[in-house]
Amino acid sequence: MSQPLRLKALVPDEVRAALAHDPRLLVPVGTCEQHGPHLPLGCDTIIVERLADDLSARFGILRAPTVEYGVNTATKVPYPGNAAVRRKTLHRWLNDLVGAWEQSGVETFVILTAHGHDPHQEALSTLRTSRARVFTVDVFALDFGAQLDDADGPVHGGELDTSLLLYIAPELVHMDRAQDFLLEGRARTRHQRGLTGPLPAVSPGSLGRPSLASREKGERLYKMIVERIAARVLNGGPQPV
Repeated sequence: MSQPLRLKALVPDEVRAALAHDPRLLVPVGTCEQHGPHLPLGCDTIIVERLADDLSARFGILRAPTVEYGVNTATKVPYPGNAAVRRKTLHRWLNDLVGAWEQSGVETFVILTAHGHDPHQEALSTLRTSRARVFTVDVFALDFGAQLDDADGPVHGGELDTSLLLYIAPELVHMDRAQDFLLEGRARTRHQRGLTGPLPAVSPGSLGRPSLASREKGERLYKMIVERIAARVLNGGPQPV
C-alpha cells in the first residue's frame, strides 16, 4: 500500500495531476463529542480519518483535510470539551468547500462519516454542486449483525465504537473506565443506530455494552468496513452502500 494523497500536503501541480488520474475526493467528516468515560471526544473523527487515509493509499484518490466538527445530539448534562455546529452551519460549510473543490476539477465527492444523528446526516446528504456527484457514506449504517455480540445495541460508545478504537488507536481507550448502560423498550429501538434524542442524564455519556469490545473484533469490523466501501463505492464508481 502506498501513502495517502493528503490534499493539505500537496502543491497545486500535484493536486492537478492527481485529479487528472482520478477526479474523486474523499472527505472525512467527524464530530467532537463524548462517547463515554473510556473513549476520546474525537472517536468518530479518528475512525473516518483512518478510513480516508487507508482508502486514499489503496486507490490513489485524493483525501481532503478532515472536517473535525459535526452536528452533535443534545445532552441533558454538559460534557467538558463537547463542541458542535448546527445543521445549517455544517451544510453551508460543506457546500462552500465542495463548491471550491469542484472548480479545481473534482467530479465526485465521497463523504465519510461515522455519526448517525439525523440532522448531521441531513446536512451531508443534501449538498449541492454544479455537476459533481456527491455520495455520503455513513459507516455505522452498515450491517454489523454477524460481527457483534450485541447486534441490536445502540451505537454510541458501545461495543462497535469501542472495538474499532481498540484496533485503530488502542492507546486512547481506557477500558478500566468503560461502563455498560442499557436501554429498554422504545428507548433502545430509538437509539439503536445512533443518538436520535437527548442522551439520558443518568448515562455515563455512552450507550450500549463496551465491555463486549475487543481489539480482535475491532480489526474484523474495520476490515469489513474498508472492503464494503471499496467494493460498493470506489471500485466501480460510487454505488449505494
